[in-house]
Amino acid sequence: MKKTDSGGPSRRDFLLGTAAAVGAVAMVGNAEFAYAARNLKSVTQKLVDPPAFPNHRQTVSGPPKIVKVTLTAEEKEIVIDGDGTKMWAMTFNGTVPGPIIVVHQDDYVELTIVNPSSNTLAHNIDLHAATGELGGAGLSHVDPGQQATFRFKATKPGVFCYHCAPGGAMIPVHVVSGMNGAIMVLPRNGLKDAMGKRARYDKAWYIGEQDYYVPKDKDGNYKTYKNAADSVPDKIEVMRTLTPSHVVLGHAAFAYTGDNSLTAKVGETVLIVHSQANNPTQPHLIGGHGDLVWPTGSFGDKPLTNLETYWLVGGSAGAMTYTFLQPGLYVYLNHNLIKAVLMGAAAHVKIEGQWNDDLMTQIKKPGPIGK
Repeated sequence: MKKTDSGGPSRRDFLLGTAAAVGAVAMVGNAEFAYAARNLKSVTQKLVDPPAFPNHRQTVSGPPKIVKVTLTAEEKEIVIDGDGTKMWAMTFNGTVPGPIIVVHQDDYVELTIVNPSSNTLAHNIDLHAATGELGGAGLSHVDPGQQATFRFKATKPGVFCYHCAPGGAMIPVHVVSGMNGAIMVLPRNGLKDAMGKRARYDKAWYIGEQDYYVPKDKDGNYKTYKNAADSVPDKIEVMRTLTPSHVVLGHAAFAYTGDNSLTAKVGETVLIVHSQANNPTQPHLIGGHGDLVWPTGSFGDKPLTNLETYWLVGGSAGAMTYTFLQPGLYVYLNHNLIKAVLMGAAAHVKIEGQWNDDLMTQIKKPGPIGK
């Protein structure tokens, strides 16, 4: 391992060396210990593009399963705002954020990561729901043209981030280039409200918030690059300022508005999972509330109730449910309003149904003062 002038390992070599060392320990462990998954039934989960969830059951009975998923790294140029600004994104399965994975507590996740030869960079995955091996990063480092498979047991119920973590400065580079997502580990008997009763939802949305750092040229125009690797040095310099050029929900500024607005009906309960793999955020639903909120993401803890806004720390995911009571337009956003309104971290929610005058009614329309 290379050493710095002070005699210690460099930061990059420390991170990469740690992954290699832990991986070596794991290989010995596999030879010494049997694992309980060998006789379990295997199922393949069909992952879908966010904000949608894959088909899943809210409760399960019987023994755990092995849930097989495949994530393919794809480096692609995407448009991230209404002005046509382009960025080389690093993605799982071609989307920003990556798809949400849904399993139940004590299931085993058998994950295959594929890095096509068309990519320019190495990739891996660190799942915050996994135990050991840097969340799987030490077992999943794949160069272009390689793939790898590993298995972990989902022991902790909740919602968690996952992200690429190939080592050194490339860890934050990949994360803020969109290479992150979420996994939900449901309790086997389902979600519970604050009183311990079953909490059900009619539909679910996954919102992955991103902070982007797009370089500009000397004239103040956003720069373009020939591939993802070519963009890295300039992007790192912008990252050092800790000042994002864009903060968005989904892949682009205001991605979930207009024809792409989120939709539901009066009376429907929606589960909203929100992740931010790098920075803290403050999810808020204008016109509604968090009926049940798991701000730390842990389904093993009692949910908070009736929140207006909740604090989500960077590198985590949280969840809330809300039963929509009125039709019309709602706005779901990061309640740092500068990031929401000026940078793009806001989404529209359109609700169909009958208006309830008891909850809200207009007494007098806007007009001249005193008349």
